[in-house]
Formats: sequence, structure tokens, C-alpha cells
Amino acid sequence: MKTLLFIVNPRSGRTKSRAPLFDAAAQFSRAGYLVHIHMTEGPGDATRVARELGGQFDAVVCSGGDGTLNETISGLMSLDRRPPVGYLPNGSTNDFAASLHIPAQTEKSAAIVAQGQPFPLDVGSHNGRYFSYVASFGAFTRSSYSAPQATKNALGHFAYILEGLGDLNSLRPYRCRVTADGEVFDEEFIFGAVCNSTSLGGLLKLKANLVKMNDGMFELLLLKMPKSPLDLQNLIVALTSMDYDYPGVFFRHVRSVTVETAEDIPWSLDGEYAPSAPLVEIRNHPGAIQLLLHPAESDN
Repeated sequence: MKTLLFIVNPRSGRTKSRAPLFDAAAQFSRAGYLVHIHMTEGPGDATRVARELGGQFDAVVCSGGDGTLNETISGLMSLDRRPPVGYLPNGSTNDFAASLHIPAQTEKSAAIVAQGQPFPLDVGSHNGRYFSYVASFGAFTRSSYSAPQATKNALGHFAYILEGLGDLNSLRPYRCRVTADGEVFDEEFIFGAVCNSTSLGGLLKLKANLVKMNDGMFELLLLKMPKSPLDLQNLIVALTSMDYDYPGVFFRHVRSVTVETAEDIPWSLDGEYAPSAPLVEIRNHPGAIQLLLHPAESDN
């Protein structure tokens, strides 16, 4: 019999009903899996369990937000043999799930995992710490990890919007030197992201045809500091319309990125805080994780 490790974050999402999770476990059982359920007890627990137990199972499935997925993948990345991963999105924004059309309804996402096919997923590293879809700094970044969990659970996506608007009122430039596959950008930026997703914090969007999550490449988005309120307004309009040729917007497909700075620049990795560092090295690890997806998605 196949075995499945089911990692559940009981604190994520707006609903506290356990019924959908029991239904999901039943679907896995009907698909031929012997299911072992682990309820996480705090930050870092999903990483620990995935690292210590993940190699003993034929599949590992996590239920929670993007942070729970990040922890699960981070734990599995330390293993020589990594089992396929399933994801039941139950967070506030679920950027990663949106990029792969994974439904937020637990019953539907569990069915995808139970019937899914392995899809190679690129994984990123930020000074040795892993991320599944984005490493970012600057405007909108703080909102991903500063909104209290209770607020996220109550307001969902709206909590990020509120926090993001607060960031707009306190925009500041970050002077840094960004080297992307040999190309150098030495500017004052209000935002930077190295991502593998069509949605960033639920606020910024990338065109779906420009993002391929298993091509060994990340998308780099850098925004220069606007010189006036009018410039800021025009920049927001350009981002809303996904105009990547607008002056002050740098968009590239890259394999590796290095960020050098003398300033204090906090980062966000999949919505989780990462401290500033004078030198940040970001690398793509092609196809490092096999994600269980609907056959139609795994063919893309």
C-alpha cells in the first residue's frame, strides 16, 4: 500500500471546520494511500516534519497557506529522495495556487492530488533558504508578513490590500546593485521581486504567458523610485495594465540574481520574513520538486 504524509496547518485560512480535511483524507485513502496526519504546532514545524519523516512516504501533502507550502518544500529539499508533493491551499491569498489553477475548495484540490500527475517545479534559494514562488523586497513586501494572522483569517485578501496601501504612503527608495545573469542594474528601487508566479501578494500580477514554472528561469521585476506623485500614479497604471516596457520598470527572465546593498533591506520569501543581508544570492533549482497536479496542468 502507498503511504501519504498529510501536513495540516490548523491556523491558516478563515474557516476552522475540520470537516473538509477529513473528507480530503478519505479521498486519499480511496486513492490507495495509507494516510498519516500531522497537525503543525507552530512556525517551522512543517519543515521539521517534512525533513524528518517525508522520505519515508510515497507522497507528502500539505494544507495551509503559501507559508505552509514553503515550509514543507524547504524540509523536503534537504532529502536525497523527495516524494511528490500535493497542495491544498487554505491561506488568505494563495498566490502560488492561483498560478497553477489549484482550487481553494479543499474537496476539489484533494481530488486533484489523489488523481494527479507529477509536475516538475522549479524551487528558488535565497542565501541558502528556499522559496517556492517569490523572493521580494520593498513596497508591498512588508504586507505579506506584517498583517497579523487573525486579521488575515478574518479579512483574507483584503488584509493584504490594506497593508499594501499603507506601504504606498511610506514609499522609500532602496539603493542596491542587482546583477541578473550578467546584466547589472544599479539604481534606487521601491520594489524588487524574483518570482515564479503570476500573482505577488495578491496585488501585483504578471501575464500568464510569461511565467513557466518548470523552465529553469525566474521572472525578475524591479521598479525604480518615482520622481513625483504623477510618476507614481503612472507607474501604478502601468503595473495594473502589465506594461513591462514602461520607463522605470525592469522585467527579465533570469536563472540567477545577486543583490548587493549597504542598506537595511528586509525580504519576504513566500510571504515569510527574511532578514536583510549586504549580499543576497538567489538561484533557480530546476525541477527540484515534483508537484501533484491535474493532468491538464501538468502538461503545460
